[in-house]
Amino acid sequence: MTGELSPIDKAKFVAAKKATDFVEDGMRVGLGTGSTAAWLVRCLGEMVREDGLRIKGVPTSTRTAELAREVGIEVISLDAAKWLDVTIDGADEFDGELNLIKGGGGALLQEKIVATASDQMVVIADIGKEVETLGAFPLPVEVVPFGWQTSQALIEETLVGMDVLGRSSTLRMNGDAPFITDEGNHILDLHLGRIGNPRQLAMVLNQIPGVVENGLFIDICDAVVIGYGDGRVEVRDINAGTVEEATLDFVETDNLFTDLAD
Repeated sequence: MTGELSPIDKAKFVAAKKATDFVEDGMRVGLGTGSTAAWLVRCLGEMVREDGLRIKGVPTSTRTAELAREVGIEVISLDAAKWLDVTIDGADEFDGELNLIKGGGGALLQEKIVATASDQMVVIADIGKEVETLGAFPLPVEVVPFGWQTSQALIEETLVGMDVLGRSSTLRMNGDAPFITDEGNHILDLHLGRIGNPRQLAMVLNQIPGVVENGLFIDICDAVVIGYGDGRVEVRDINAGTVEEATLDFVETDNLFTDLAD
């Protein structure tokens, strides 16, 4: 399997594989959305099938739920779980304080709800997702369909007073139609270039009528597992102030995931 992966996919895989160390038998686990999170779900599915791991997974999107069931993970709702031991998810960007931009896959609302309902949130990412300052990746903002253009105008007007480089926004599309989230909402992608004060921006955006949630995850992430294309992996725990480094060996004949769609 891994012999056929690109370096960036190898990085995602080793990060996901290492993150399984945070999962123990009997846990209720938040399962993220996106390409890196999909690797995690597959790794956990292997542990369920091969090692008898017993966990209950709370997915952050319908596509994650489908993959989790496919690989043998028991899926339950957040209401049934009530509280989670850990959530493991990817990120579009993360900075040195483990502030995040998420929502590139369109699941930011469920992702934020699940992450904040957990004892611990762990981010898995390739090294290319680390930035000095958030904002190069467009910031997703979920808005209700009613009056979305008014919400967009209010957002762009608000950005004039924010510490950002750009102030334009675009409606996310799915072909010729607007992208629709699992909750039936739209997403506006804000092209900011640089976000000087992520905490302030996150608070201000959520005060705008029509805005449901934004993709800035502030003071939510506890640890990040960073994968590299050569198999190295780094675990940074912001609470403990520790950095752990390791190298994961690839098993070239491993066919675990070849029959699963990404």
